[in-house]
Amino acid sequence: MSRLAIKICGLSTPDTIGAAIKAGATHLGFNHFPKSPRYVDVNRMQVLAALVPAPIERVAILVDPSDDILTELAATGAITAFQLHGKETPERAAAIRARFNLPVWKAISVKTRADIDAAKAYNGAADFLLFDAKTPDGAALPGGMGLRFDWTLLRGVAVSSPWGLSGGLDVGNVVEAIRVTGAPLVDVSSGVESAPGIKSVDKIMAFCKAVSAC
Repeated sequence: MSRLAIKICGLSTPDTIGAAIKAGATHLGFNHFPKSPRYVDVNRMQVLAALVPAPIERVAILVDPSDDILTELAATGAITAFQLHGKETPERAAAIRARFNLPVWKAISVKTRADIDAAKAYNGAADFLLFDAKTPDGAALPGGMGLRFDWTLLRGVAVSSPWGLSGGLDVGNVVEAIRVTGAPLVDVSSGVESAPGIKSVDKIMAFCKAVSAC
């Protein structure tokens, strides 16, 4: 069995980046959504991403970004992929990938099986699908709220694109999540925090250890 991939999302400090690297994370996420407590600006993202050695991926998390924002981020050379976490259509995802020549991830908000089925529209438009819990209507954030969806919805689903699981994961449930879904990548943010936006070195290490033992 190939090694499970681990994405630690919403990192904002050198010590937590160091912990994620040491613990074996394969992807690190930097949040560029101003309403998020995990927000980092472009300059800060560039500084933090410089601490990450290859082949660890450096993913920018964005919500309905403008071309100007994408251009600014791409120009830094700090990012290896864009993660779209808004209402971007398959056409928009494909256009971003074509223009910036960077892999595009699309977060898929899930509450029912129909949401998972609808993700098929992104086949060929996005390079990676991230199944996340759908947030309540009117929520300030599109993700990172510690919510999870019914993982059994993914049972028996043939996902033709590379994909991963997000939403409410933590050290206490990630092994079960992997068992139920067979996810090749797990993504965590609030589940390794001591407070909103404040990552815990100990929780990062424990989460990665639990995944690595699967």
